[in-house]
Amino acid sequence: MANPTVIKLQDGNVMPQLGLGVWQASNDQVLLAIDKALEVGYRSIDTAAAYKNEDGVGNALKNAGLPRDELFITTKLWNEDQQRPHQALEESLEKLQLDSIDLYLMHWPVPGKDHYVEAWKGMIELQKQGLAKSIGVCNFQVNHLQRLIDETGVTPVINQIELHPLLQQRQLHSWNATHKIQTESWSPLAQGGDGVFNQKIIRDLADKYGKTPAQIVIRWHLDSGLVVIPKSVTPSRIAENFDVFDFRLDKDELGEIAKLDSGKRLGPDPDVFGD
Repeated sequence: MANPTVIKLQDGNVMPQLGLGVWQASNDQVLLAIDKALEVGYRSIDTAAAYKNEDGVGNALKNAGLPRDELFITTKLWNEDQQRPHQALEESLEKLQLDSIDLYLMHWPVPGKDHYVEAWKGMIELQKQGLAKSIGVCNFQVNHLQRLIDETGVTPVINQIELHPLLQQRQLHSWNATHKIQTESWSPLAQGGDGVFNQKIIRDLADKYGKTPAQIVIRWHLDSGLVVIPKSVTPSRIAENFDVFDFRLDKDELGEIAKLDSGKRLGPDPDVFGD
């Protein structure tokens, strides 16, 4: 297996381009999932306060015994904590059994409550204090991002958004890139639905490269310059999802997958969620 790739963020920090997501996994499930993930080569784990599994992630990392500087751990500031980011991160760090987080993300903008700029200012302070090495956001639209930049002068290093072949968000991805914001894909496999895996181009490429449809989709994210965090608690799939560094999709193949974009959103609308 070829070496996994890393992405350099605009603040100078680097992160693995492929990580393990643990959304909807229990504390017990993440123990086994992370153990398998670290065994096969993952070094990036993406959790969140809202997932209610930071304790399990912390225990898994402690049990693994790997040097801290080999790991890249992400957690997120939940909507209800936007007025208390420092306390929220302290609580997350305690559960994760870490002194600092590699990437702290604001989970949603919640524009109706209009706390996200003040929350961002608090996260900037957390970075200055060394508690969060890098800071970014999730689910932010262009107007939300522009406001953060205009009012604080600090640009998020990452915008983690719902992104998969059925919802490619090319305009937002391009805007992020123009502002040196790395785009990260959540729900990258469209929750494993037949809507993606049964597409003819995905099946044909799986046959061509001797890979599964999931591996083709993950490779599409990587070749599109995205950071990607497929979630699984199944050991065989965790290993399979990481076995994607021995091939690449060419420009024409990426173009064919681009045709699958239907604007189909599986998750909430960021403009109204949490209001």
